[in-house]
Amino acid sequence: MSEEILIVEYLEGGICRLTLNRPDRMNALTLPLLRSLKETVENLRFNREVRVVLITGAGEKAFCAGADLKERVTMTPDQVKVFVRTIRDTFTAIENLNKPTIAVVNGVALGGGTELALACDSRVIGQGATMGLTETSLGIIPGAGGTQRLPRLVGKGRAKDLILTARRVGADEALRIGLAEYSFSNEQLQNEAEAIARRIAANAPLALEQAKFAVDKGLEMDIASALDVELKCYELIIPTQDRLEGLKAFAEKRSPVYKGE
Repeated sequence: MSEEILIVEYLEGGICRLTLNRPDRMNALTLPLLRSLKETVENLRFNREVRVVLITGAGEKAFCAGADLKERVTMTPDQVKVFVRTIRDTFTAIENLNKPTIAVVNGVALGGGTELALACDSRVIGQGATMGLTETSLGIIPGAGGTQRLPRLVGKGRAKDLILTARRVGADEALRIGLAEYSFSNEQLQNEAEAIARRIAANAPLALEQAKFAVDKGLEMDIASALDVELKCYELIIPTQDRLEGLKAFAEKRSPVYKGE
């Protein structure tokens, strides 16, 4: 395997897979890894060939064990602030990416690892994986969006329970409470995640972008304002060639060929 801390692979069908590549450290997050991830995500925004992004971890043990505590213990308080700002900004860049993102949770995902998964649009978890926001057991709180994204996903009460107890949940519970959308055996995980990505990538890229934007922004608004956002997003799609291709393909009873135009 490459010695790069972040492996970038371009798969067939417009799929890009980003792999955190520090398996000897449970793919824990360091400043160099975060900066590499953020730069890559920002570049993907302008790559029209990429339609869906998968994020996973190298090896079989961990998706991401959160911040690398060996690095953290050497930091001054000011350096810790830089790290927290960097991890927050990196995950926000993932959340705001104009393409669907899928976290492929192939093992331990604790603290920042769960926060990374929360920043993605959906989560596919392996049966042997574990998730949890465990920061309060270390004398801190989730600082990369966990206190905000988790309650929006699973509800206020359940989020408080998970954060305040710092407990870990397995794949079955993650699926049951809505922390994950899919669960597969460890052996099937990567292939099934790619299959989901291909189903998404087969749809119109501009429609995917606007649908994602409408959901994300609408959830922060009252229903009347959110419906206005949805309408504006729809209106942006009307003049596109992809919309006409979708109608034509439906009439001709064939699969559409979308170009993102």
